[in-house]
Amino acid sequence: MKLLFALSGFHKHERGAEVALMSVAEAMAASGDEVTLMGSGEPRSGTSYSFEHVGSRPREKFENWPQFPPLRSETAWEDATFAANLLRAYDPAEFDAVVTCAFPFTHWALRRPSSKKPLQIFVTQNGDWPAFSNQSEYRSFSCDGLICTNPDYFERNQPQWKCALVPNGVDLARFKLGIGDRRRFGFPENQKIILMVSAFIESKRVLDGIRAVAQLPDAFLVVAGDGPLRDEARALADTLMPGRFMRVSLSAKEMPLLYQSADIFLHLSLLESFGNVFLEAWASGLPIVAHDTDRLRWILGDYGHLCDTENERSLVEALVAASRSSPAGSTNGIERFAWSNIAREYRSFISSL
Repeated sequence: MKLLFALSGFHKHERGAEVALMSVAEAMAASGDEVTLMGSGEPRSGTSYSFEHVGSRPREKFENWPQFPPLRSETAWEDATFAANLLRAYDPAEFDAVVTCAFPFTHWALRRPSSKKPLQIFVTQNGDWPAFSNQSEYRSFSCDGLICTNPDYFERNQPQWKCALVPNGVDLARFKLGIGDRRRFGFPENQKIILMVSAFIESKRVLDGIRAVAQLPDAFLVVAGDGPLRDEARALADTLMPGRFMRVSLSAKEMPLLYQSADIFLHLSLLESFGNVFLEAWASGLPIVAHDTDRLRWILGDYGHLCDTENERSLVEALVAASRSSPAGSTNGIERFAWSNIAREYRSFISSL
């Protein structure tokens, strides 16, 4: 098959959606499909797929810009600049199917009128709202196949679209049990390192994480990420837990060592489309503290310390319980999420269409 994966952050960021789709693309290309990625980064050596640079302006440039439908956020503004350039780079006649998780602008660009109409595959990495809502710009959504990253999305959308339930995966060659290197990151040696891998935005609840970890006197909180709330988070940490907070921005290459250098993984989103970070933490053997939902239990099974994280007392108790667990937990079952297995499910679904 000749496939195009399009997303502004490809080869530029290592966020969840980018990691997931690039990993699937690499595994499909390695198995023999002809795969092209279009993104705002630069080509990398050693990839099985081909890459084409399509420029965009970073979302950080739009944090203070006006927000209105369909430009509802800084992410939408970034997507619009990428889609404008994608229209010039994308030739529908070159592909059998195109894959994205970006709506609305990239989605619209890939569906532009053409005599050759490749299959339109949409992945719910950032949510399934476009697929089922009939409000505003969401009424324009259409696809030939919808890949749902959790059972809720699959059940909700199956009556309307051709759907497949396919989870995300993890690179087990990179994320695995290891010794770590606290000195490399400047972490204290005599405190429990609690790690959050989150953007500094409201839905990730980093401020709630600071408030909870502040109640554990032997804990040091590390947050890997960036976003509009970075200064507010720093100010709160300086007040509640001075000297016990650090924000880091690392390359994708450094992330496995970061997980290995921590003691506990904390993630406070109330509901994620999937959450690749959970698999990365699990593969690294970290105890996981997160919000208790059926969706997360579908991913983790009995692994992790799940609780009502909106109840601060329950959250603190879960962190204490996690701190008493084995420093290197069991990784049994993680093999099901190897990217090679996930890519086979993508290929099977697209082939069936």
